[in-house]
Amino acid sequence: MNSRERILGRVRRALADAPAEEAPIARDYLREHGQRTVGETVELLAENLADYRAVVHRTDAEGLPGVIAGLLGKRGASSVLVPPGLDEAWLAATGATRVADRAESTPGELDRVDSVVTGCAVAIAETGTIVLDGSPDQGRRRITLVPDHHICVVRVPGQVVSSVPQGLERLDPARPLTWISGPSATSDIELDRVEGVHGPRTLEVVLVAED
Repeated sequence: MNSRERILGRVRRALADAPAEEAPIARDYLREHGQRTVGETVELLAENLADYRAVVHRTDAEGLPGVIAGLLGKRGASSVLVPPGLDEAWLAATGATRVADRAESTPGELDRVDSVVTGCAVAIAETGTIVLDGSPDQGRRRITLVPDHHICVVRVPGQVVSSVPQGLERLDPARPLTWISGPSATSDIELDRVEGVHGPRTLEVVLVAED
């Protein structure tokens, strides 16, 4: 008898007297922490995004093209990656060269693009998290991981929820989900923070007030 068989034998003997089926344990988890108005939830999102070192901007639908053009211009971006379903009006005020999200693009080609602009699936206020699910206005996962500058547009309050459980209810687990809490960062054993290791060095979130 080898070690594996001995261990499994002990497990079987220990479970010999256990009931065949046990009733599931019901846990009354909180769905969100505290009671907040819609406005307070949006403010909490902005606060936590900034705490994670994302740069937060606010505008309305009419002002969005100008904000995006200003951010690209300030960055000196001459090229911008565009998901296939992104609203063309969002980029109407910029002259940056559009780069299509293509399956055949190499990592090197993506790395040479200055910026990427996407929408999002949902934004979670309590954790300051933006979730992408590969929808047409967000594109493939890699286009938000390779370029160094990501501009993400969040419609408020429609795409904002308080908590992770509420966010999960809006997501399809079969889709390629990317959860973003601030720009990419890591720290070594000396706690030296390095940004841009496995994602964009700069994350700018534009909160767009809905009509």
